Amino acid sequence: MLKTRDVSFSYARQRTAARLVVDGVSLEVERGRIAGLLGPNGSGKTTLLRLITRLVAPLTGDIWIDGRSIVEFTRRDLARRLAVVPQETHTTFDFSVIDMVLMGRYAHLGPFELEGAADQAVAREALDATGTSALASRSFASLSGGEKQRVVIASALAQAADLLLLDEPTASLDLAYQFEIAALLRRLNDERGTTMLISTHDLNLAAAVCDRIILLKEGRILAQGPTKDTLTADNVRRLYGVEADVQFHARAGHVTVVPIGRSH
Repeated sequence: MLKTRDVSFSYARQRTAARLVVDGVSLEVERGRIAGLLGPNGSGKTTLLRLITRLVAPLTGDIWIDGRSIVEFTRRDLARRLAVVPQETHTTFDFSVIDMVLMGRYAHLGPFELEGAADQAVAREALDATGTSALASRSFASLSGGEKQRVVIASALAQAADLLLLDEPTASLDLAYQFEIAALLRRLNDERGTTMLISTHDLNLAAAVCDRIILLKEGRILAQGPTKDTLTADNVRRLYGVEADVQFHARAGHVTVVPIGRSH
């Protein structure tokens, strides 16, 4: 569904002296799968998401959704195909939760068109799917971090896109909310077949929800493949310079990663 080939990018204005933030990245996320994008700070994860959403243009390479180059999509059509859940969401005005979710319908509305009954129904369904129906009339600003993240995911679902891109969805959340978001993502994938690419520092979140892992270091792919084959102690050492105990946990039902210390 999502495919990139030899994608490179630099923030430098002069290409001849450019340091590549993303360097020759080729990856594929199949329809109905959840892929985890892992890497240390500065590895190019967020920039890669910006490239996929066409916020910036690659120096080289191509990006496709369902075999069609993203440059062929209008902004509105691209928004119908992919939705983004940012790391943090700040609002200028005091929107209600239902208003925040209805913003996900804008890609489906014409110029000056207001949301109709069908849009309201989609928004209510998205609230139901994320367990936030009871918050519909609440001010978004009054919500806890975990509640806000679930509402933002609901807005992305209301966008009715095929692909969900999530940038650090559990960042700054306490442990209970981390479990809650992980369970929500897994359920959305199981029940709706939602395809996801999740950029995260949380190795155990990736282990719990992702079918496939992509490891990014200094803008280049270090390794990629099925989670059980890619999220290994050797790859954690190569990626982060950290020794880790990586073992299958029977009660959790997936591998778990326990950092031990810096590698020498």
